Amino acid sequence: MRNLLVELFVEELPPKALKKLGEAFASQLTEQLRGLGLASADSVTTAFASPRRLGAHVTHVAAKAADKALQQKLMPVSVGLDVNGLATPALLKKLQALGADVSDPVFAVAALRKAPDGKAEALFYDSLVSGATLDVGLQQALDVALAKLPIPKVMSYQLEADCELPGWSSVNFVRPAHGLVALHGDTVVPVKVLGLTAGNTTQGHRFEAAKSPVVLANADSYAQTLLDDGAVMASFADRRADIVQQLNQAAALIGHGVSAIEDEELLDEVTALVERPNVLVCEFEPQFLAVPQECLILTMKANQKYFPLLDAQGKLTNQFLVVSNISPADASAVVGGNERVVRPRLADAKFFYDQDRKKSLAARVAGLDKVVYHNKLGTQGERMGRVCDTARAVAELLEPASPAAEAGALVRQADMAARLAKTDLLTDMVGEFPELQGIMGGYYALNDGLSLEVAQAIEDHYKPRFAGDALPRNLTGVVVALADKLETLVGLFGIGNLPTGDKDPFALRRHALGVIRMLVEKDLPLSLKDLLAAATPVFGDKIVDASAALTDFIFERLAGSLREQGYSALEVDAVLALKPQRLGDVPKRLAAVRAFTALPEAPALAAANKRISNILKKADAAAVADAHVSELLLQEPAEIALYAAMQDITPRAQAQFVAGDYAASLQTLAALRLPVDAFFEDVMVNAEALDLRLNRLGLLKTLHLAMNQVADLSRLAA
Repeated sequence: MRNLLVELFVEELPPKALKKLGEAFASQLTEQLRGLGLASADSVTTAFASPRRLGAHVTHVAAKAADKALQQKLMPVSVGLDVNGLATPALLKKLQALGADVSDPVFAVAALRKAPDGKAEALFYDSLVSGATLDVGLQQALDVALAKLPIPKVMSYQLEADCELPGWSSVNFVRPAHGLVALHGDTVVPVKVLGLTAGNTTQGHRFEAAKSPVVLANADSYAQTLLDDGAVMASFADRRADIVQQLNQAAALIGHGVSAIEDEELLDEVTALVERPNVLVCEFEPQFLAVPQECLILTMKANQKYFPLLDAQGKLTNQFLVVSNISPADASAVVGGNERVVRPRLADAKFFYDQDRKKSLAARVAGLDKVVYHNKLGTQGERMGRVCDTARAVAELLEPASPAAEAGALVRQADMAARLAKTDLLTDMVGEFPELQGIMGGYYALNDGLSLEVAQAIEDHYKPRFAGDALPRNLTGVVVALADKLETLVGLFGIGNLPTGDKDPFALRRHALGVIRMLVEKDLPLSLKDLLAAATPVFGDKIVDASAALTDFIFERLAGSLREQGYSALEVDAVLALKPQRLGDVPKRLAAVRAFTALPEAPALAAANKRISNILKKADAAAVADAHVSELLLQEPAEIALYAAMQDITPRAQAQFVAGDYAASLQTLAALRLPVDAFFEDVMVNAEALDLRLNRLGLLKTLHLAMNQVADLSRLAA
């Protein structure tokens, strides 16, 4: 029982896939070894992944798996043995297939075991299966691990040796492989993959390795030997942590409160590009800071993989950090080279910015008519016309709640922002960097002399772009963002372009969650029904009205979001069963339901509510519709008491509901528990006399309506 090290040395791996490839290789290898009994549940796996290698270190790996006692049911005794107790041809054939010796049928039968199997006896064959050796097991595990790697794109290349036709025989892998290490302790395991035979040597850093090749004494010395002799930090996690530490140290040495920009994806990609990181400080000319910092940051991150430096206020400085793969004694040439490389990129950004500002956003509106949005829904110009119409309608709904002092200001601002929101798609900067759409629109709006409110709305109308993203900063932005997302949802649902499974090419789920978040988190006094009614007619005859399907879709997304926030399935189901049209009320309703379920009366009232629902469902629909309560027809003491309690309690609960105090409303209704319990104990609802039956149904209907305004309490019943 010793530790195992496996390394596959290859040409430069795709950086964006390296982390997943390393983790998958190590986990698959360990999983296969455990399945063969060569590794145990206590075995610990360490994954290695650098630009030119995938590796795994697995502790407590056996040279040979333990033998296993195998018990196999063959067939019923009546089928396997004849009347004389001798083996039938069927039994002999089965034993032969299992590899048993059937040269002496009598001896073969004597070696079998009879045991009860249900109502009859069956024959069982007991054998001892030899455990797999590491030589065989590791070969199998490697083959499976490589086959299951999440390779983004497979390469085909020819082998030069150890194959049937050197120079002609080809294999498929993510990149050409040039070396294989397999060490069990200090012993080489003779396995082969991709035309390579395992050994105990690998290659280090291309330029800085102290030795070539790097000889590995044993499995446990791999990481340290590769670092000392090969100048390679093999662990992806260790290399990443080292980069973070160096970035922080470099920023601290500069001082003035600067810090490297935080970007997890960039950090992972840079970690996958270097074997031994060396962080260097570079700078560019301050004149480029006149360009919006988002442009400079994006070009430095996306094109050069640099880490921009921000000051204490979050403003971009003219210094940046480079993660180099070499560590020369004099790094001035490396620094100068990176500074020369970034300068043309920044100059391009400045040129685009200067050129774009020569033409106003308003002058670009006509150009949207030449950009196709969807073959069934028209151009971007037509689309923005619909967004404008919807934005005006939403703004009119919100106008009474708007803080704007001037009447109609919100409508005018929303209309202007919506009309210009997509015009930056026609600018050179967004053409070069599509990720800046909206952001550049905000900058160009300010350049055109538009108000900050409109500029921010143009920038924010894509928000929220992803889970956890910020919402638009002002009410105009919220209106335009709602209109933009509703236009997409209504239009695509209206032509039948719905998400299927995990396919959602138009990001309709994200758009729906964006609408939900704005309505809920901004607590907007808007009805979902009114919003869809505003967004649907603007399409004319281009679509069919899919409001019902879209409403269900939005509530499904809302239910999933609420469950992720920690609300129970019962709580969510109870509130959303009523499909409350003002989504801003949903959190308050959920809080009220949670408080209600903590009351001692809650289980009994929920059960009674469920019983009432069932009674009303089973009753004649027309009868229930006509049913009402007449105090003169109340006979039993329990129904008289319930009616009296309702006369006292439900008006108070209703007033609290209207005032939006949902928790107090449900707590007030909890006082009905005792009279409700007594009613079901003593009163026959389905009385023979029609007038009595209808009166009691009317009483239950009134009670049901009163109790289920905040949520469908019957959904809380166990």
